[in-house]
Amino acid sequence: MTKFESYTESGTVILDGGMGSELEKRQIDVNNSWWSASALIQSPEDVREIHKNYFDSGADLAITDTYQAHVKSFTDQGLSEQKAYELIDSAVALAKLGLTDSNRSDGLIAGSVGPYGAYLANGAEYTGDYHLSEFEFQAFHRPRIVRLIDDGVDVLALETIPNFEEAKALGHLLQQEFPTVNAYLSFSTENGDHLWDGTRLSEAVAYFESISQIKAIGVNCTAPQNILPAIKNITPNTSKKIIVYPNAGDEYDPETKRWVSQHGPIKWDELVPLWQEAGANLIGGCCRTSPDDINDIVQATINQRH
Repeated sequence: MTKFESYTESGTVILDGGMGSELEKRQIDVNNSWWSASALIQSPEDVREIHKNYFDSGADLAITDTYQAHVKSFTDQGLSEQKAYELIDSAVALAKLGLTDSNRSDGLIAGSVGPYGAYLANGAEYTGDYHLSEFEFQAFHRPRIVRLIDDGVDVLALETIPNFEEAKALGHLLQQEFPTVNAYLSFSTENGDHLWDGTRLSEAVAYFESISQIKAIGVNCTAPQNILPAIKNITPNTSKKIIVYPNAGDEYDPETKRWVSQHGPIKWDELVPLWQEAGANLIGGCCRTSPDDINDIVQATINQRH
């Protein structure tokens, strides 16, 4: 049994929260095509400290700052391929250092693999409106996946995937080339019923039941009120662990590359037990959530690890 599987078998796993919004609080400009990954160049020590803060708040798992850190993203803007790979290495190392610096004795590092839509840097992870062949999707994702594996992440985080064809290409890539690697797959959904490209969430989840490398499946970066409906569409269609990590309920503006706040306080103490009772095994936060939110999730979690 792998380390990731061991964690998921022994209790609810708590994920970390937003990275970009925590960087913004530190006056780091992430309004660019690299988004939070730009901090790997601008201020890596802040990335390390944010990881530490999440572990200190009770998170079991840190997601590396590689959501938008694709080799092509960096080389398109004039960096060398070597430098691009070094930045991915740095992202993993900073997550590991954050764990070392924290009050945690142990924890998990998940290597973030954002969708092709994130590379487009136009908000396409919230539309799924892009079309590549399976070969092209795999050619795009392979370099970052290989490097994250080489850097020793505990699990690949195939996250915020809005496009069913892209998800299938990733699943087949794992089967064909990475048979011993653990991953979780988390879809981007508008309301918990469908992926953004229109595919029914229930259909998408069911498709991956036979892909053994994917150990957990679920949704992320949707509003908290969409999580319970999503879980109800997931549970009948999988025997895998179920992962959910909502954003804070804000709306993303791809023109300004900023989030527009549309919510009051999130009642984690009410929501989290409902998600657990419905079947969620891995719970955390996504964009605009903070270490305080993760601490609240920990406090609200029934039979949490620790």
